[in-house]
Amino acid sequence: MSRPDLNLLFTLDVLLAEGSVAGAARRLRLSPSAMSRALARLREATGDPLLVRAGRGMVASPRALALRDVIGQLVQDAEAALRPAGKLDLGQVDRTFTLRASEGFVENFGAQLLARIAGEAPGVRLHFLHKLDKDSGPLRDGSVDLETGVVDPAIGPEVRAQRLFRDRYIGVVRAGHPLSDGEEITPARFAAAAHVHVSRRDSDKKGPIDAALAGLGLQRQIATTVGGFAAALALVRASDLVTCVHERHSGVLYAGMHSFALPLPLAPFTVSMLWHPRLDADLTHRWLRGCVRDVCAE
Repeated sequence: MSRPDLNLLFTLDVLLAEGSVAGAARRLRLSPSAMSRALARLREATGDPLLVRAGRGMVASPRALALRDVIGQLVQDAEAALRPAGKLDLGQVDRTFTLRASEGFVENFGAQLLARIAGEAPGVRLHFLHKLDKDSGPLRDGSVDLETGVVDPAIGPEVRAQRLFRDRYIGVVRAGHPLSDGEEITPARFAAAAHVHVSRRDSDKKGPIDAALAGLGLQRQIATTVGGFAAALALVRASDLVTCVHERHSGVLYAGMHSFALPLPLAPFTVSMLWHPRLDADLTHRWLRGCVRDVCAE
């Protein structure tokens, strides 16, 4: 039995990631004709069309979809095996990491994290990616290297998680707002105010604050919904609206405004960092995780 050309694994990994011959050719710096020949060899080796023309684009065959994660892991393991081991020389590292996080995390910790990285490894760059959902797919496929947030019960069982800090929801209003007058903020008084609701999803689904109010037979009066804390606080600063934010995530944003503990039975929550286990032993990634831990602990 002839030995298969293992170089085809790397080509197949890129083809499945790009979903097109032209895109894979650009990524591998090959001509489109050379990539077409490589796809023909892959089809012959696997006995499957892998990518099939559909209109102006191409779609993956069922076999290709089944192979995608397996091939990706094989390529990553091969690259890790061939990467020089030993002591990490941060001064020689030239690498970009994608960190997916909420806007509050970037606003509160981003500058400190970038300063720490620049001081220790000037060749390392961070690409902050806005976190719009809790899907762990980007960690699995390698498009995201590290993520921060509350661990979702539905996250992939293989994803690693490490606690960073505890946080809680607080209410925020402008200085001089009626809720800042020193009187007790009861659940009913809180619910009756006009609220800015923060939601990253295009749905009517509410969160723990609304669930806690519902348990008391109350409902918030939501005047508007925005996609992030910064927008919510900007509206609150210039109006009589009230919003709820993560206390630690948004501390730099509500300076000069009035914040208060919510009059609701809400437990604190844990913010963690998450990564795929293939990066456990990666020395530079391990260093980056340490930087994030240290910055959040300060």
